[in-house]
Amino acid sequence: MGGSLSAVSEKSIHEFTVKVFLRFLICFMDYGNECSGKEVDLSIYQGKVLLVVNVASKCGFTESNYTQLTELYQRYKDQGFVILAFPCNQFMYQEPGTSQDAHAFACTRFKAEYPVFQKVCVNGQNAAPVYKFLKSKKPTFFGTRIKWNFTKFLVGKDGQVIDRYGLTVPPLSIEKDIIKALGEAGDDVPSIEPLM
Repeated sequence: MGGSLSAVSEKSIHEFTVKVFLRFLICFMDYGNECSGKEVDLSIYQGKVLLVVNVASKCGFTESNYTQLTELYQRYKDQGFVILAFPCNQFMYQEPGTSQDAHAFACTRFKAEYPVFQKVCVNGQNAAPVYKFLKSKKPTFFGTRIKWNFTKFLVGKDGQVIDRYGLTVPPLSIEKDIIKALGEAGDDVPSIEPLM
């Protein structure tokens, strides 16, 4: 009904590489020259708390999700929090443009300073391997399929999936989970109170 659990050999999100778009990660991680279409090793995020989100620019949830994602990123980026945005056009064709269009939309309209990767599929045979991993670690009652845009996966500093949140869960509503993840592993993270 909702997708099956396919065998995933990777044990951590840090074992994957993904295609990056434009110069964003270059600025973000100081990598050097142009890397459009190059693969980026997610091991660069070891020790960071990640929120992995399939995004779309023409969805009814776009405005609220992008606004809140940017707000969360601004609050917690200095404590080791990173959002990894993956544009996806699988749900009613709500990310119809190019990867460049999706990146420009997020960065200009919503001031996204977090990585916006190349467009991916999140379901089916052509699903990005990182999404096969995420879904296998946190299936829902109905299976592994992602139901719509803005499904969110919270990943701990060790690269393990902590939780999965559906499209109707606003990013700010998981702020306490992010704070908890930032404070795990005995790190010296300042006491942070949610601004909600």
